[in-house]
Amino acid sequence: MADRLRVVLHTDAPDGLTARLHAAVPEAEVQLCTTYEDLPDLIAQFAPQIVYTVRFAGTPGYPRAALFGPRGPALVCNGGVGTDHFGLWDPERTTVTNAAGVAAGMMAEYVLGGFLHFTLDIPGLAADQAQRVWRARTVRPLAGATLLIVGLGQTGQALAARARAFGMHVIGTRARPAAMENVDEVHGPDQLDTLIPRADFVAVCTPLTDRTRAMIGPAQIAALRPRAVLADVSRGGVVDQTALARALAARAIGGAVLDVFEVEPLPQDSPFWDMDNVILSPHCASVYDGWETASFDIFVDNVTRWQAGADLRNVVDPVRGY
Repeated sequence: MADRLRVVLHTDAPDGLTARLHAAVPEAEVQLCTTYEDLPDLIAQFAPQIVYTVRFAGTPGYPRAALFGPRGPALVCNGGVGTDHFGLWDPERTTVTNAAGVAAGMMAEYVLGGFLHFTLDIPGLAADQAQRVWRARTVRPLAGATLLIVGLGQTGQALAARARAFGMHVIGTRARPAAMENVDEVHGPDQLDTLIPRADFVAVCTPLTDRTRAMIGPAQIAALRPRAVLADVSRGGVVDQTALARALAARAIGGAVLDVFEVEPLPQDSPFWDMDNVILSPHCASVYDGWETASFDIFVDNVTRWQAGADLRNVVDPVRGY
């Protein structure tokens, strides 16, 4: 048993995954786990070297201790991108990979769709149509507007390429500033306070880490332009949502496009539910037909690389969060 590759697939959508893994690694012994509660016992009894895991029931109750405890696997492959639900881990003991890139294009489309919602006044058009009102209107172009992308990872880069096609001026931040395709200016995170007042649109795409928690706080929100639209596709906790709700209620900014929240599902008493200047979605900007397949393909590729002793794709640094 010690020499055989043992793999746990921890997901609520396991259909066909074992066969797909066996097609590439026929000798692997595979166990399925479809709940958070059953994973600790399965890891203790089966002793897998590799676990593929999806955060399918939210962060509360996620069995991170089983994955990173003394009997946890050597390789944890996250089916999504964000790893904040893992907390910190010892990279000398456990290697963590993620599925960065599988939803970058879709999330970029989500952000731009949200911006267009406001610049074209889709709600106003819909209301006029419902009332059969022919009202003279103007629309607001994206061309020439400044987009600030907070976090120029794969999602941020995909957004930059699409924003450039719209004729936007793109500025952004990344931990290690360097010239990037489709980005006019790249700055370090320490320059965020000087960049926000310049932006007509802000897209928050950075992972949630100790360094990025509350990165967009009350001061940064207060510095937004009166017509600015902020889109958040990162993780709940990067943006101070209490301060954001106050700004939106006061009509101090143009609007917000929110796919992530500090508490999910969003509580019924959240003020965001009733705001007509907010697009609210249930953490679904990265969910499209085929994302699971793309994520699992990265995992299968990494299993074959693991066996061959080759470099793995998308290894995550626990401090940086990517």
